[in-house]
Amino acid sequence: MGIENLDKMFKPKSIAVIGASDKVGKTGYRIFRNLIGSGYDGVVYPVNPTKESIQGVAAYKSIDEVPKVVDLAIIVTPANVVYDVIEQCGKKGVKGILIISAGFKEIGEEGKKLEQKLLELKEKYKLRIVGPNCVGYSLPYLNLNATFAGSMPDKGNIALFSQSGAICGAILDWAAAAKVGFSAFISVGSMLDVDFGDLIDYFGRDIYTKSIVLYSESITNARKFMSAARGFARVKPIIVIKSGRFAEGAKAASSHTGAMAGEDYIYDAAFKRAGIVRVKNILDLFNVSSILAKQPRPSGPNIAIITNAGGPGVLATDAIIEYGGKLAKLSDETMQKLNSFLPTHWSKGNPIDIIGDSDENVYQKAIDVCLDDQNIDSILVICVPQVVADPNRLADRIIDLSKKSTKPILTSFPGEASVQFTRDLLNKNNVPTYNTPEEAVESYMYLYRYARNLELIFQTPEERQVVYNKEKQEKLKQIIKKVKEEKRTILSESEAKEFIETYDIKITKPIFAKKESDAVNVAEKIGYPVVMKIQSPQITHKSDSGGVALDLQCEESVRKAYKNMMKKVKEKVPNATIEGVTLQKMAKTQGGEFILGSKKDPVFGSIILFGMGGIFTELFKDLSIGFPPLNQVIAQRIIEKTKAYTLLKGFRNIPPADMEKVEQTMINFSQLIEEHPEIAEIDINPLIICDNELVAVDARIVIDENPAGKPHMIISRYPSKYMKKIKLKDGTSALLRPIKPEDENMWQEMFDTFSDDAVRFRFFRRIKNTPHEMRTRYCNIDYDREIGIVAEITDKGKRRILGVSRIIMTPGQNEEAEYALIVSDEWQRKGLGSEFLDYTIEIARDKGLKKLTGVVLNDNVPMITLCKEKGFKVESGDPGEYKVEYKL
Repeated sequence: MGIENLDKMFKPKSIAVIGASDKVGKTGYRIFRNLIGSGYDGVVYPVNPTKESIQGVAAYKSIDEVPKVVDLAIIVTPANVVYDVIEQCGKKGVKGILIISAGFKEIGEEGKKLEQKLLELKEKYKLRIVGPNCVGYSLPYLNLNATFAGSMPDKGNIALFSQSGAICGAILDWAAAAKVGFSAFISVGSMLDVDFGDLIDYFGRDIYTKSIVLYSESITNARKFMSAARGFARVKPIIVIKSGRFAEGAKAASSHTGAMAGEDYIYDAAFKRAGIVRVKNILDLFNVSSILAKQPRPSGPNIAIITNAGGPGVLATDAIIEYGGKLAKLSDETMQKLNSFLPTHWSKGNPIDIIGDSDENVYQKAIDVCLDDQNIDSILVICVPQVVADPNRLADRIIDLSKKSTKPILTSFPGEASVQFTRDLLNKNNVPTYNTPEEAVESYMYLYRYARNLELIFQTPEERQVVYNKEKQEKLKQIIKKVKEEKRTILSESEAKEFIETYDIKITKPIFAKKESDAVNVAEKIGYPVVMKIQSPQITHKSDSGGVALDLQCEESVRKAYKNMMKKVKEKVPNATIEGVTLQKMAKTQGGEFILGSKKDPVFGSIILFGMGGIFTELFKDLSIGFPPLNQVIAQRIIEKTKAYTLLKGFRNIPPADMEKVEQTMINFSQLIEEHPEIAEIDINPLIICDNELVAVDARIVIDENPAGKPHMIISRYPSKYMKKIKLKDGTSALLRPIKPEDENMWQEMFDTFSDDAVRFRFFRRIKNTPHEMRTRYCNIDYDREIGIVAEITDKGKRRILGVSRIIMTPGQNEEAEYALIVSDEWQRKGLGSEFLDYTIEIARDKGLKKLTGVVLNDNVPMITLCKEKGFKVESGDPGEYKVEYKL
């Protein structure tokens, strides 16, 4: 449901506590006490069937007796009566439900059945539910503490969502000590309804929230989660700690991809694709949160260390290198300034060891100089308690400098009792401080990698071809149909390779031979050397069963290999049905063997795996995981994370591969996966480079007998169905199609043709510069949330975009969307605006929307006229604006 009705949960004007209690220590007592004792200015009604009053407030026997319809009902009753209570709330008109009670799916089948019944009530009454089995939530800016925790956290800019109630308590204790505040603190429990995706969408729009922190045990509705995270990660960092990183054992799989692509690899890849920072432990979560709450965002990896002791400086340096940072190179000007006041025997470089007898004045000068150096992105100040520099006076100087700095300043005061007051002082004044230099560096680098990862994700991809052959697609459907009719789940090698070849991936073609003499005839026809493989529906890993013979050079070797193969296979797999063998031309690699595969994950749907291949695939486990759809940049990023990339670039006597062809192979493979949700697992292994081409030497495909209802893709693919050819009034042919990341340069060229008025009419302000970050916002979009349609022509051999029309949807709001459009000035009055608006209405109907709305400046006469012609309702809005509306 997205963010629909979540205001009732998180901006309630009235609350009923059902199960409120007078008994000290009871959950109902603590929650009601916290609500009425924290300064919340809404109305709180206690509901208890056996009490006249609760904690001095008149009580009501049921929600029906409460004199008004409350926004939020907090349920603190035994699980067996929760259903009846929610039914009463639904009938009363309550829309927000917070279930504190436990006793649901965590207890087994009975609990799961009860949750299913609650979901039916949710749908029936259009409710929003947080929980069950949760601690509740705190909203410090509303002074609303709907938890049974002891106190409300301080106001701050971090929204924290946790699946673990115990972790919530630990974080609250840490936050109080570290002086870190929150904009929201939410225990999500079982996530029966409101989940991480909903919360990211809601608090991503919250003015008080600058970053989001998640403690996750599992993800539900991965597509919604990814869409929400990708939508906000660019502007509000999202930090996650995911528990359960190591499974006790992997399930049996029919492919190498299935065996290697474990759950944690997939979560890691999903977080990276969404632009989320993943930390490994609770301490990292605390430390990274501290920087987010208190300091500017990292802009680069270059760190300057200022220390009064050599040892901690060396430890910090090691940490910088280990975590992928860089020791900042001090400029000549910085060196001159430092030489002017530091002791003659200072370190003369970075780390800046100012020596133990330097006081807080020397520290201050050194920090000042480093803040002015353009080569330095961040400063780490280390102070080991020694004789001269007073830690508290130094803390005061750092606090003053930090308030004026646009660069992050981190501190480490190693020790305990002697520096505890100093740490408290720094924390109270928004300067992160750490027990060790290594913690400080690691925390900073987590956030730098966040920024760098976003930069890489949203890099503009090169345009690459899309494969489509309607005739071959029909043939593939027939192969799938035949496999299902024969009650098979595994395609033969020939069938699998036909699939792959359809997507322009080169293959070695296997030819079937039923008996030994046939094998000889086929080998003679193909030409030596050849490869022989066993053909059996039950054998997927042929090498393991003795079912592969390589580099057969003559008739004698073919006959010998055939006899040996039949003997070995029957010994190793006695129950297998052996249909015969296949033979194919021996293809020799110019450098390495690779694997390209996919499997269907139960949470994240289809994943794509690339790495070192061949018979040692599972031994080396050199792999990188991504998600379809791929473009050139994302394919490149997947490849770069593997050791296989070293071979592809050229290694010793191995020549470099054509990386454009490697990327195109991955893009084509992604398209295969996108268009065939019935594929459960697929391996191309090995994939080799032969005559400067990538060739699939072996392939296997496993079909999912029942793909319906299972997730397929967690990221929306390019909606090619919205491509339409049109003719303008002057006879110009144009293509209306969805915008894509590859359009960024054409979008900029179009923008450069806009007049000042055209820009003001579309963006409601004058815009002179459109940096890459802005361009990607308009070109690299999530098609689940937004459809941008461009009009493209080819003018004198060059492709151009003439304008853009957009439909922008609110998550969970399935009935209404906002629209906007702009046409390049030179192409106005040629009917393009009319075509855009007609097509926008057509797409909105296709998406099941009921209404389009927009805002038009009152001096944008052409747009107002066009809207009226198309049947839009036009009425006054805010000063200087009209509101327009079209009912679909």
